[in-house]
Amino acid sequence: MIDNDKNNFQEDNKNDLDFDDQKIDNQPPKLVPRITPVRAALLGLLGGFVLYQFVGGSISLLIFGLDISNANINALRLMTIGGQILFILLPALIFAKFIYEDVTTVIRFRKTSFTELGLFTFGLLLLNPMLQSFLVVQNFYIDQLANYVPFLKSIKEFFDSLSSMLQETYVSLLTAKNFFEVIIVITAVAITPAICEEVMFRGYVQKSFELKFKPFLAAVITSLFFAVFHFNPYGIIALFALSLYFGYSVYKSDSIIVPVILHFLNNFIAIIYFMIVGPASLDDGRVATQTEVNFALMTFLLLSLLFAVLIVYIHRFYKLKELEKNKKAELSNG
Repeated sequence: MIDNDKNNFQEDNKNDLDFDDQKIDNQPPKLVPRITPVRAALLGLLGGFVLYQFVGGSISLLIFGLDISNANINALRLMTIGGQILFILLPALIFAKFIYEDVTTVIRFRKTSFTELGLFTFGLLLLNPMLQSFLVVQNFYIDQLANYVPFLKSIKEFFDSLSSMLQETYVSLLTAKNFFEVIIVITAVAITPAICEEVMFRGYVQKSFELKFKPFLAAVITSLFFAVFHFNPYGIIALFALSLYFGYSVYKSDSIIVPVILHFLNNFIAIIYFMIVGPASLDDGRVATQTEVNFALMTFLLLSLLFAVLIVYIHRFYKLKELEKNKKAELSNG
């Protein structure tokens, strides 16, 4: 079965791969998976989802029970770190090695420049408040619709209860009483997820989808799974957009280091914001006033414009970089 999948992929390879010239030049040697790329991606998603959410979740329930507030919070944080490494990072590396053999190319372990990191970090600093503004507008209109449609009101009440449970868990994880706990929080919430989730989603999964679909579609599919993976009903659109940006960054830079750092910064900023503002910073389902919504809408539109300009600039940056690379290659060959 594996051999047949491999042969079928090789036969259809020319039709399936649709990269621009830049990515072809940056991808020696071509990857030939043991199974079709889509099956490889779904295997990673299924494995990571089942192992982390169900197996890891079941182990946590057995150890800590349903009452998170009375659990040993440092033990829970260490369990979170171990679960991410064991059930997300390790499967991604194992699948990459077994299915593709070339782990470095699949995960995109490659150095990047400070210029690239600076550009994408600036984009994150625009995107983060932009998405927060979007959440304010989104929640306001969800609440307005729920008042007129009984069915939507029932869904909203379910989302509210789920969001409340998530908020309670996050508050427990993020509340630090001393410097030692601050280090554990940063490790559990910022460092470990940034490495483990990016290696799985932007490394193994997105790369697998890129071997079958166009890069943008591969990033979209990966981002859909990423958003669902986090079980945040009100934040699912914002998570999708954030993930899509991470996917864009890894595709353009061809380095997993870029989305890992972006992911870390995003979560680190959230931790610092929580420590300053408190639990209110985690209330994704809060309904704002009309004045707050108007201000959020203006902020969202302004930041969207700036973000779009930056994306155009990044695209031009890589285009010029590729032209310069081609000129150097011509001079060396001539």
